Amino acid sequence: MKASNFLLGTACMATIALAQAAETLTVATVNNADMIRMQRLSKTFEQQNPDIKLNWVVLEENVLRQRLTTDIATQGGQFDVLTIGMYEASLWGDKGWLAPMKDLPEGYDLDDVFPSVREGLSVDGTLFALPFYAESSMTYYRTDLFEQAGLDMPEHPTWTQMAGFAEKLHKPGEDQYGICLRGKAGWGENMALVTTVANAFGARWFDEKWQPEFDGPEWTKAANFYVDLLSQYGPPGASSNGFNENLALFNSGKCAMWVDATVAGSFVTDESQSKVADKVGFTFAPQEETDKGSAWLYSWALAIPTSSQQKDAAKTFTAWATSKDYARLVAETDGVTNVPPGTRESTYDDEYMAAAPFAKITLESLKQADPASPSAKPVPYVGIQLVTIPEFQAIGTQVGKMFSAALTGQMPVEQMLTAVQQSTTREMKRAGYPK
Repeated sequence: MKASNFLLGTACMATIALAQAAETLTVATVNNADMIRMQRLSKTFEQQNPDIKLNWVVLEENVLRQRLTTDIATQGGQFDVLTIGMYEASLWGDKGWLAPMKDLPEGYDLDDVFPSVREGLSVDGTLFALPFYAESSMTYYRTDLFEQAGLDMPEHPTWTQMAGFAEKLHKPGEDQYGICLRGKAGWGENMALVTTVANAFGARWFDEKWQPEFDGPEWTKAANFYVDLLSQYGPPGASSNGFNENLALFNSGKCAMWVDATVAGSFVTDESQSKVADKVGFTFAPQEETDKGSAWLYSWALAIPTSSQQKDAAKTFTAWATSKDYARLVAETDGVTNVPPGTRESTYDDEYMAAAPFAKITLESLKQADPASPSAKPVPYVGIQLVTIPEFQAIGTQVGKMFSAALTGQMPVEQMLTAVQQSTTREMKRAGYPK
């Protein structure tokens, strides 16, 4: 055998052996632009860690939550890395379903992560997920349309003011809609937005004895306002629109205003995907009777289920994807404004603040959000746009379906709220909550 052929054969065998030895991690994540970017840039991780391969499962938000909940509750072991939120991190960590995030690599600098984000992903001081990005909610609006109409957006708008703006800017004949809001049913879709609207109107999910309050005047006012606003001044088919759908509408120039996650700031100002990138204004999420709970707090984070057989490799990946090094990689490849926001103090340096027009509002909103005090009235639960109890996932989804039905005109708001009150009361009694 020629020496060259022998060396070639040896190299091929070594490559095959390495491939056979490599661990394959199955990563479940949500279908949004930041996660798609992480998937693309993870080629760098695989180059740096040739003994680890990544298999991606990318799902829509509602589907992801259903799949992960089923898999982890049954200890199915389909996934090695989970993309979850603060809700799942606290509940699943408490049940022992998630591996603690201990012994992180040198240089990870956990102290650089905002305390509120760390606390939201921890149980009794033990961290169960590493934050990829964190978000609050804010108001996006078209500065050109406001100027043309002679309108001024205040720094802290009320929902009543937002309705007045929407009325003046709603021109469906020109494919321009006054406001875009989430209408797609789901505890993490329409109910995230609806609950902050309700909080702003002084409502709460439960009183101090865990009794639902959907038959109270605050929920009645908030629900009627939400349905009327979106029915009159929203786009057609609003009951089918979640975050991704409204982002697409806003970027195509069809929404005069949009209230949603602060993470969208980098998307609406990206000229490669937004037709209105240079015409976007940013301000705080609307309030009304109170500012308590008017803007949410959430984090998409990476966690490792205890059912994974490859926890060490999974920790290596999760630490890389949530590190300062990853943030620098994003800045170098996609621009500093696309760095995952809301998790690290070091992100908000002078360069980022100068480059990202949405950064100040995002930072202030995250600082002001208080999950322990989400309502003008005392509550027995933690959570702004959600209630951190195991039953909320099912209850919130059911309530979301009913709100969506009211939005489409299938039932009057008062009838919907009566049904919500009855079903939620029944489920809470079954779970033994009301005192």
